[in-house]
Amino acid sequence: MAPSKAPEAPVKSEPTSNEPEASKANQKKKQEEELSEEDQRLKDDLELLVERLNEPNQSIDLYNEYLNTLKTHIKESTTSMTAVPKPLKFLRPHYPLISELYDNWVNKYSSNNEIVIKLADILSVLAMTYSDEGKLECLKYRLLSTDDTIADWGHEYIRNLALEIGESYQEKLGSDDEYISKLIHLSTKIVPFFLKHNAEADAVDFLLEIESIDKLPQYIDESTFARVCLYMVSCVPLLAPPDDSSFLHTAFSIYLTHNQLTQALTLAIKLDNDELIKQVFQSTNDELVHKQLGFILSQQNNGFKYPGDNEEVQETISNVKLSEYYAYLVKELNLLDPRIPEDIYKSHLENAKFGLGNSGSIDSAKQNLAAAFVNSFINLGYGTDKLIQTEEDNKSWIYKTKGHGMISTTASLGSIHQWNINDGLQNLDKYTYSSEEEIKAGALLGTGIVSANIHDDVEAALALLQDYVNDPKKIFQTSAINGLGIAFAGSSNEQVLELLLPLVSDLNVSIEVSSLAALALGHVFVGSCHGDITSTILQTLLERDFTQLADKFIRFMSLGLGLLYMGKTESVDDVLETIDAIEHPISKTLKVLVNICAYAGTGNVLQIQALLQMCTAKPKDLAAEERKLEQSEEDQTKEEKPEGDDNNDTNDATAASGDVEMEDAETNGDKDSKPKAEPKDEPKDDDKEEEADFEEEGYLYQGFAVLGLALIAMGEDIGQDMSLRHFSHLMHYGNSLIRRAVPLAMGLVSTSYPQMKVFDTLSRYSHDPDLEVAQNAIYAMGLVGAGTNNARLAQLLRQLASYYIKSPDSLFMVRIAQGILHLGKGTQTLSPFNTERSILSKVSLASLLTISVSLLDPKLFILNDLNSETTHQLLYYLTPAVKPRMLITVDEELNPIKVNVRVGQAVDVVGQAGKPKTITGWVTQSTPVLLSYGERAELENNEEWISLTHTLEGVVILKKNPEYMEVDN
Repeated sequence: MAPSKAPEAPVKSEPTSNEPEASKANQKKKQEEELSEEDQRLKDDLELLVERLNEPNQSIDLYNEYLNTLKTHIKESTTSMTAVPKPLKFLRPHYPLISELYDNWVNKYSSNNEIVIKLADILSVLAMTYSDEGKLECLKYRLLSTDDTIADWGHEYIRNLALEIGESYQEKLGSDDEYISKLIHLSTKIVPFFLKHNAEADAVDFLLEIESIDKLPQYIDESTFARVCLYMVSCVPLLAPPDDSSFLHTAFSIYLTHNQLTQALTLAIKLDNDELIKQVFQSTNDELVHKQLGFILSQQNNGFKYPGDNEEVQETISNVKLSEYYAYLVKELNLLDPRIPEDIYKSHLENAKFGLGNSGSIDSAKQNLAAAFVNSFINLGYGTDKLIQTEEDNKSWIYKTKGHGMISTTASLGSIHQWNINDGLQNLDKYTYSSEEEIKAGALLGTGIVSANIHDDVEAALALLQDYVNDPKKIFQTSAINGLGIAFAGSSNEQVLELLLPLVSDLNVSIEVSSLAALALGHVFVGSCHGDITSTILQTLLERDFTQLADKFIRFMSLGLGLLYMGKTESVDDVLETIDAIEHPISKTLKVLVNICAYAGTGNVLQIQALLQMCTAKPKDLAAEERKLEQSEEDQTKEEKPEGDDNNDTNDATAASGDVEMEDAETNGDKDSKPKAEPKDEPKDDDKEEEADFEEEGYLYQGFAVLGLALIAMGEDIGQDMSLRHFSHLMHYGNSLIRRAVPLAMGLVSTSYPQMKVFDTLSRYSHDPDLEVAQNAIYAMGLVGAGTNNARLAQLLRQLASYYIKSPDSLFMVRIAQGILHLGKGTQTLSPFNTERSILSKVSLASLLTISVSLLDPKLFILNDLNSETTHQLLYYLTPAVKPRMLITVDEELNPIKVNVRVGQAVDVVGQAGKPKTITGWVTQSTPVLLSYGERAELENNEEWISLTHTLEGVVILKKNPEYMEVDN
């Protein structure tokens, strides 16, 4: 028989209805009748227990027995919570009665009494199904009870409790420290439960919510660290600072504790912390492991100095043996025969009417130069070719180009001998004595190119180029400066600093030389936040004449400053404040460049929103015209002739061309910038073109903002996809500068990743009426397919060669794109990511960004007339970004060995239960092998070989498993 008090208990959460009371009663009666006999018995038992607990004058032992029975009933039903357990459902109407009973017992027995604590324990569980939103009664009664019994109530209860702790923590943070400490203490019981029951993600999320992620390592053991760290690292792109950094530091300490040194090194590189990198090396004395760590570190090309004495380890970090391993790769892949540009062009597949033969009559020198670039790209690192290196020097391709084209053609010898410094310098040596200035300058540039990515102790490039840095002949000076920038990219070499820094600050040096020196220093000290270089560049910009800051080369000085802060989000605020002191439109460009470099690869949403807002800014006259259209006809009439001034239009036009920064402040809310315009004399007809260039320079920051969208978004996949949609909108609504930047940004965000949706879009842009947009789209097509030999892209580029046969500049760009597409005969990549796309190489990204910046105005730089300044040399700044996309396995003596590996598409296994497969669609191959975008390799026989690294990429050291025994079939 049910107790009489039970129906009188108020039920707060009972849903209201418009049905008559009689109907409700009938429905309730019907539900009671539907209960099975077993459920009815359970319901009666529970109600009887509630009645007994409410009876006064019972002994404590009896109360204790009733509570134990009630707890047993609930526990038996909460082990697997697929639906609301029946005891909780039946006890729900009695929750207010039991809650009231608790208050009575507290007054009667005190809150520390055993039965009072037990009752609070049960109330905490019942509150899951009854408590009103916002009251957090589950947590309230848990704090009044003991935390020793938390694990008794099952997973669903723990999750509910964790949720309430998170809400309460955020609410009380900063106002009640004692309460916060109680919550933190309670969490120490919840986290181990999550980890023990395969809920690693819940444990990490919970600690993030209560800002205690640093407490995680103490709960981690051998069985849980891998899944926990994998989840934490995958969360980093989605977190805001400083949580992203704290996650990486926590995962780093866990990996280091469990002796997973290669994973720890990966995170230390992501954190860009040399002290942590040293800590990884110092945590083991195994020199073989040190060599493997060196191979991983070598892909960053950052000139790190090994903290130990072993020279072989330093050689692995400095890429000294890269040429040997690459030679082994191409030999095993049977790619030794050199190729010529015609093998890439395949002119016989082009329209016969527009064959290659006809292009000679248009601009043979420019096409010969293009062939030299293509030849250097496809034979990069092979040491042989059939075009430049011939038995008879007078028949060499060098002499088929003219003017400054000879510089780049001679320099291409450096690309052909890439990474092999001894052979490369030997081949270039004879050209350094040439009577032709262009050939000698090309040999100097080639000296730098051949030394790129190799940081040996000899530093031959520095010895050979330092004498020409201050040469009175600008042709030698600029070649030496560019050569040093390419050769020592990422090395932070102080001797290069001493050579180039005076050129930046010297106001008597031409703005071109000064800017190229700043750019070279930006590459050498990329991501270093070097104070002397920063202050020198900023001081130079302040002291230079106002008109000089409108020079086309000044963008490279700005870029040099930006590169110093690559990836340094925490150090960028001070320099941005200093930039405000420059009273010129260039300050806006500087700010954007420094910002986008600092946040490159972070996926920072706020920065992306700010950049998109910049892209929507419009010139003053256009913005005024749009406002005018929104006004009524009467208002327009009133404003037409204020005070009878008929010259308003003329004055407005003059103001728009001169006072560009004022417009920036109006449209973008940039109140810190102070406008300063040139004297507003009446422009002559001859000066109209200069005036237009100046105005475009003022809005150059919009082009950099578009590139910044790609730089910031490339850090994670979702950001990449969203950025591609933004680019489509910008292409429709942006001005000419923005439209020129969009294809370049698409190329940056998809480098060496030929997605059909991307290169089909670029193919459409390559036929744009604006020829500069089309040329940038063509280059971007090459960048998207860089080193992949993608057949579809190759076909599209051949069609473009026919289409642009009568446009020398566009055809030149098609040829460059074809060369980049077949980079190293398909064995190399320009992707700035490595180690399963988890680490962003600053050196590679700086190289890609430099070319993109120069192509914001292709006619001024890459496509400039051959008889003008040596601007097409800038294409060789791609060199530091080039690396083989290989997997080579070596033994303990670092000699290559062949083993079978499975190569397939990488699968994201974050949060998946058990031990899921990490690759799909795999094919078994024998090393060495090439790894494409998104591919991952695994050893076929893990029992025979032990890999010293967690990811098979680049050069991997294997050692025989001493416990392995071959089984004879």
